[in-house]
Amino acid sequence: MCIISLVNPPAMRIQVQALSSRVSTEAIVIAYFVKANLEKHSLWRTLRASERVLIQRLVRTKDFSGKTGEAKIVYRTGGGKVVLLGLGEEKKWNQRSLVLAARQAMVVAKAEKVTSVGLALESFMLPGMSIDRVAQALAENAVMAVYDFPNYKKEKIPVKLKSASFFVNASEFAAAQRGVSAGVIIGEQVNLARDLGNIPGGEMTPTMLAQKAVEVGKQTGVKVQVMGHDALKKLGAGAILGVAHGSSEEPKFIIMEYRGASASEKPYVFVGKGVTFDSGGLNLKPGVHMNDMHLDMLGGAAVIAALGAIAKLKLKVNVVGLVPSVENMPGSAGYRPGDLLKGLSGKTIEVLDTDAEGRVILSDALTYAERYKPKLVVDVATLTGACMVALGLKTAGLFTPEKELQIKLTEVGERSGDYVWPLPLWEEHEADIKGTFGDVQNVGRKGRYGDAINGAAFLWQFAKKYPWAHLDVAGPMKTVEGQFLAKGASGVAVRFLVELVR
Repeated sequence: MCIISLVNPPAMRIQVQALSSRVSTEAIVIAYFVKANLEKHSLWRTLRASERVLIQRLVRTKDFSGKTGEAKIVYRTGGGKVVLLGLGEEKKWNQRSLVLAARQAMVVAKAEKVTSVGLALESFMLPGMSIDRVAQALAENAVMAVYDFPNYKKEKIPVKLKSASFFVNASEFAAAQRGVSAGVIIGEQVNLARDLGNIPGGEMTPTMLAQKAVEVGKQTGVKVQVMGHDALKKLGAGAILGVAHGSSEEPKFIIMEYRGASASEKPYVFVGKGVTFDSGGLNLKPGVHMNDMHLDMLGGAAVIAALGAIAKLKLKVNVVGLVPSVENMPGSAGYRPGDLLKGLSGKTIEVLDTDAEGRVILSDALTYAERYKPKLVVDVATLTGACMVALGLKTAGLFTPEKELQIKLTEVGERSGDYVWPLPLWEEHEADIKGTFGDVQNVGRKGRYGDAINGAAFLWQFAKKYPWAHLDVAGPMKTVEGQFLAKGASGVAVRFLVELVR
């Protein structure tokens, strides 16, 4: 078995530079709105006269119009390239447009095999959005866009884009630098979560996930504790142990604590599902649905990476990360449909489907969260295919019984770029997961109908003692076409969790 040492190779270097007539990068990006005046672009004066004439001709003949997603390469006299990038209509420009444009600029530059690229920050400005937040968004998405998974092929990935320069006016330098510094940290931690998710399930075991959490702790000063089988048995975490019983891999419960505020301040608690491979257990998944199940730990990866980002940003908050991690395998000792598991809460869980395991292990972690007397608990889990059916592949499902919290967290999603959309969670949904022989059952009484809600209603039974929300991130766990990101794990929810505590 080939094990690759991964955790987060250094990202592309991003620097802030004052605007001048001399630009030394191999490529520059002229980002352009439809019908905008090119001569007012910050980098226009850095072009030679012949280059300006060529670009104006392209615009005049409509070979380049500035439409959203349009890109064209102009070769510079004496070497180097200009990337003409279309931003669409200015009146439609928004934060989502900014995210995609930032990524596309890097993807185009990378495809052109340049090692350095420069762009003008003011080209991407958004009304009402501060310089530092624009710089942060550009930086984190640039870092995400140049990411490649260190693959297992004999032919290695060629040298990639190594540096980017963001050009600003002198008065904006300090604010832009703050934003870039934060953006690089967040982007790198998103890529860490992508690394962890992309490692094949045969290597990314609960033990390895715990080791990576310990490495993050050593790098950032976050306190990390890992409980194994014996400690979990002593704790009484029967739900985690029950799911793990069919695998030869020992379960792990990862506890991460960051203290950036006074001890008296209540912490945020983030809980992440860490199923490093989900075969479905005895309720075995069809093969076509099993191929991506090494990604079933992305909730846990998001929590680990977010704690790293929060620590590196030195945010003045207290945050706890809880990641129950198991393999769900159909071994001879595996838990069975009809089994009753007694978890940390003391409640019994009636197992009707061994493939609804994520909610089972999360029940112990949500119960454990009570001891922190948390300000807010948010769990992140690739929980249900039903949420993918409901919301597609670009949006996570948001569940909380508290309307005000639902509104706030939807706004966090918009700001962070990890988009969420609320689905209902009402008291009447609790009846659908009431057990016959146990206190609760792990699938709904009405079969597959509303399973995303059933999963949330199940989790709610273990989260009654504090403010709580559940993110079902099954849909956006992988990148999709049009996002200008490498194929594989998306690193979903890292940005959401960081933005939430910021």
